[in-house]
Amino acid sequence: MKLDNYLFTSESVSEGHPDKVCDRISDMVVDTYLSKEPYSRVACETLTTTNKVVLAGETRGPDIKKNLLEEKVRECIKDIGYAQKGFHWKNCDIDIYLHSQSADIAMGVDSKGNKDEGAGDQGIMFGYACNETDVLMPAPIYYSHKILELMAIDRKKGLTKNLEPDSKSQVTMMYENGKPSKVTSVVISTQHSPDVNQSQVKEIVRPYLEKSIPKNLLKELKEEEFYVNPTGQFIIGGPDGDSGLTGRKIIVDTYGGAAPHGGGAFSGKDPTKVDRSAAYAARYLAKNIVASKIANRCLIQLAYAIGVPKPLSIYVDLFDGDKEKAKHVQKLINDNFNLSPRGIREMLGLNKPIYERTSAYGHFGRNPGSDGSFSWEKTDKTHIFKK
Repeated sequence: MKLDNYLFTSESVSEGHPDKVCDRISDMVVDTYLSKEPYSRVACETLTTTNKVVLAGETRGPDIKKNLLEEKVRECIKDIGYAQKGFHWKNCDIDIYLHSQSADIAMGVDSKGNKDEGAGDQGIMFGYACNETDVLMPAPIYYSHKILELMAIDRKKGLTKNLEPDSKSQVTMMYENGKPSKVTSVVISTQHSPDVNQSQVKEIVRPYLEKSIPKNLLKELKEEEFYVNPTGQFIIGGPDGDSGLTGRKIIVDTYGGAAPHGGGAFSGKDPTKVDRSAAYAARYLAKNIVASKIANRCLIQLAYAIGVPKPLSIYVDLFDGDKEKAKHVQKLINDNFNLSPRGIREMLGLNKPIYERTSAYGHFGRNPGSDGSFSWEKTDKTHIFKK
């Protein structure tokens, strides 16, 4: 039975979270290859721990020297803000173990003769959109991202003192009649310098809560439900406090748990990998459907098999019980969108070095850039569904 009144919670993590450091580095590798050769193949995983970074995976494309990648790794860490004893951009150890892509995978994926390029792997991908926010994202994950993003911007500009890169947020919202009505609790945990205590940190981060969430949603938030560094202090953080791995924050990257996830991570993968490109395409479809105002919510599922160009299935759920409308939308998708790996890349312009900036604060709900970044957030296909 569907609940109309309920509490729902989503979390986000900052660019300085150990897993996000890894996502950033892996996506930097993707961008480095694509900037030299748009049809490069990359699958890069990163591990971080105390003053250590390890890259591993497979590539196909230009000859990128290890010293260039090492230099770019250090640039990533420096930009995030790590110059700490336990993790420093200048002197951390960096090991790079990237090798050539498997010939067996290449054979199944490459186009040849009459065979179109196939999917880089099997799997299921989901896209979701809803009208809870202007960017058609679920409210709890959108506001969780915004808090941390604003904190990071001011920290890196030097406008906020005593905050360090590693932080997390969590927003719980009350839904009434299926719509977000108020925030009932907020958690912000942020790494800080030894010069401030827990109560001081709370006052440092309070303005970012107030800037990120509309006043009408915050007006009933009780002070005792605003938790900041609940353990008491958070001085040791980042990869020195906890190891990080690429691809461990897939719910943070997507819809905060408000929609299903197929299981595949995005970062470190070039756009022939449908884990990434088809998830972007599914979001693109769902967002244009909701933007067309024919539904308040939309979930799209796509399924693929390795080496096979076309999706094995397309599933549409508009959450309104109108099965005929859902069938009609599915037919419009089939008739108007090429959802093969090549078709998705051409439709969204994905063979570009646009991925490093996706690695923190969500892959969805962002503004499309003039360089082609976040192209899957455009709402330029609403006319198709309004028909």
